[in-house]
Amino acid sequence: MKTRTITGIFFIIVMLASLLTGHYPFGIFYLLLALFCQFEFYGLIKQSGYQPNYAAGLVNGALIYTSFAYITYSHIIQPILFIVPVTLSAIFIQELFKKSATPFQNIAFTFLGLLFTIMPFTFFHAMAYVRGDFNFHLPLGFFVMLWSNDTGAYLTGRAFGRTKLFERHSPKKTWEGFIGGMVIAGIAGYILSIYYTELEWKQWVSIAILIACFGTLGDLVESMFKRSINVKDSGGILPGHGGLLDRFDGLLIAAPIVYCYLYFINY
Repeated sequence: MKTRTITGIFFIIVMLASLLTGHYPFGIFYLLLALFCQFEFYGLIKQSGYQPNYAAGLVNGALIYTSFAYITYSHIIQPILFIVPVTLSAIFIQELFKKSATPFQNIAFTFLGLLFTIMPFTFFHAMAYVRGDFNFHLPLGFFVMLWSNDTGAYLTGRAFGRTKLFERHSPKKTWEGFIGGMVIAGIAGYILSIYYTELEWKQWVSIAILIACFGTLGDLVESMFKRSINVKDSGGILPGHGGLLDRFDGLLIAAPIVYCYLYFINY
């Protein structure tokens, strides 16, 4: 427990520092985080007997994130974006030269790594620019509500949980915990609206509801993935917490959904 607490506090401090210190630390930190998650995902796939293309996958992951980060920062389509289709073709080309019994499974899992890990962090990064210039309020608020949902779901589930939410994939999750997490996230959203007035309280609370729903979905999907390959934790990079995918499973589906909501209410 002590190791878990120390690791958690240290990592939260680093994450908050990346948000509060400006445009470049923010972009670089979440690029590295996305690539580590992608690397972790490929490692898990490799354990299941397939051979995703690490090099091509990671290069494309960095290029996709950087291309869209450039666009969200400048609000202009950058020429670098048109390199992506060329570099993506390398995933197919390299598989032609490999001796593998499952070439298309390898290709599919390489692309799935981009979709499952890189794209969510790309959308999360874009939240900071959805209203124009860099603003850390929205990504910080996202994490505050995500953590509030997780904590609320755990506490209310432990105290009142009776009805299983999705026992086949996550035996400990309950409907009572899910509802409790949503309520706590909604309260956090309302409090955020008092200090961060770029959104109305109804919009902050709406985001909290989206995070509760799709954050929980991301958690369930990651649990389903781990059960399908018979592993408990996605990795061991965070002592006491498991892997990075374990810590950011709630972001994987929620971040793109929340970004789309923010985009449409702003335009």
